[in-house]
Amino acid sequence: MKKNKVRYSLKSAENRAALFNGMKDGIPIGLGYLAVSFSLGIAARNIGLTPFQGFLVSALCSASAGEYVGFTMIAASASYLEMAIATFVTNVRYLLMSCALSQKFQPGTSLLHRLCVAFHVTDELFGIAIARPGYLNPCYSYGAAVVAALCWSFGTMFGVIAGNLLPARLVSAFGVALYGMFLAVIVPQAKKDKVVAGLIVICFAASYFAAYIPGLSGLAEGTRNIILTVVISAAAAFLFPKNMEEEGA
Repeated sequence: MKKNKVRYSLKSAENRAALFNGMKDGIPIGLGYLAVSFSLGIAARNIGLTPFQGFLVSALCSASAGEYVGFTMIAASASYLEMAIATFVTNVRYLLMSCALSQKFQPGTSLLHRLCVAFHVTDELFGIAIARPGYLNPCYSYGAAVVAALCWSFGTMFGVIAGNLLPARLVSAFGVALYGMFLAVIVPQAKKDKVVAGLIVICFAASYFAAYIPGLSGLAEGTRNIILTVVISAAAAFLFPKNMEEEGA
């Protein structure tokens, strides 16, 4: 027997409520995204993107690390293939999040709804969605994603505009804020886990020396980054596997 498709129409009071709840929960996330994406907009301006291009990039890629990698690859004149692989490696965790989130939908939820929600999965949006009790209504995720995505996209656009108007020294200062964002991501985890701290140091050192090692130095910067990412992450997973039971204790 075929499963009955679940229909989600905004004519339903339940779906409208889910949409508005998602929008409400998405406001604080959106405000945070606005600040982060502003720094990304500075980086986008530095590689020559227009405000509209910056807006479009953020509308199509709601991931700070993924966007920054893309901007870095553009600055390094990397090929489309290198950029695609590097972005895929950087954002591959979202595949796992999407699969986990898909289990929260009511059986019979259409593939279209699953794909649309998956397209806007970020760490924060995944967190509030997975924490919802019972089945997840896609309208909730749509509401949160609309607010977050608009803030993310407009923040990038405003960053590009500001980069074109502000003095060069101030633009350079804003550019440093982006590195501060990544430090805010890695430092807390490094303080909790010595293995992570060691791997961060190894990554920095490997990235530096790879530019001088025969064989690797001749490769494009984007290709070197892809190789280092895959090799170091695979080695870390093999040598220091995570014990999920201990973490959940």
